Amino acid sequence: MLLDNTELLLLCLGFFIVATLYSSVGFGGGSSYLALLTLFLPSFFAIRSIALICNLVVVSGSSYLYFKHGHAKIKDFIPFVITSIPLAFIGASFKLNEHVFFIILGISLVLSALALAGQTFMKKRAAQDVKKYPTYFNYIMGGAIGFLSGLVGIGGGIFLAPVLNHFKWNTALKIAALASFFILVNSISGLLGVLNSGTIALPWKETILLIIAVYLGGQLGIRLSLKKLTPNNIKRLTALLVFVVGIRVLLKNGLNVL
Repeated sequence: MLLDNTELLLLCLGFFIVATLYSSVGFGGGSSYLALLTLFLPSFFAIRSIALICNLVVVSGSSYLYFKHGHAKIKDFIPFVITSIPLAFIGASFKLNEHVFFIILGISLVLSALALAGQTFMKKRAAQDVKKYPTYFNYIMGGAIGFLSGLVGIGGGIFLAPVLNHFKWNTALKIAALASFFILVNSISGLLGVLNSGTIALPWKETILLIIAVYLGGQLGIRLSLKKLTPNNIKRLTALLVFVVGIRVLLKNGLNVL
């Protein structure tokens, strides 16, 4: 056991809240799990491993509901996942130096926060506003974001969704469905990559309790509409959290300037 009971309780509460908020807007919460874990755990192997597992738990439910209600079709997502799966596996297989990992993680958290905040200023798109792109565009986007997601231990949906919204790839609902499925397959691939590299670290008590916390939060967020916070306000609050912790991780853990 790495944490005392008070620290573990606080972390479980944070994970529950993150899972509830993120699942309500179509994400898994990987970037915020990483952000919270860096405040409590010293091992970057444990940080990446736990974030991947928790991400997987949350988006499994979201993806199921998107497919169940007809918002997602495998054939539309194949180009993204064909390149993202192997590259997420490769990214997760890298045995990074601890400082290099935290530098990449800090930059990724800051970028994901900016991407999430920027998404709140995009207008909803009608079907007639959608642009057509050549198939190689989907392969390139999937591969690039898949590699980054495997490297730092997130599903990558928080990067993919703003990029596709910017390029008007499809309607917001279709992009949210893709992001959820993208996170699911990349989390699985990343987890296999971590196993392959021998860098998986899952302290059993912390992992089990955090899985329970994100499962309950994810199910709540999927099924309930939050009345006091709009999806955009949720995204802005979580973006602020991720941005602040990303800067802290970059300066303290990565560059050792604090």
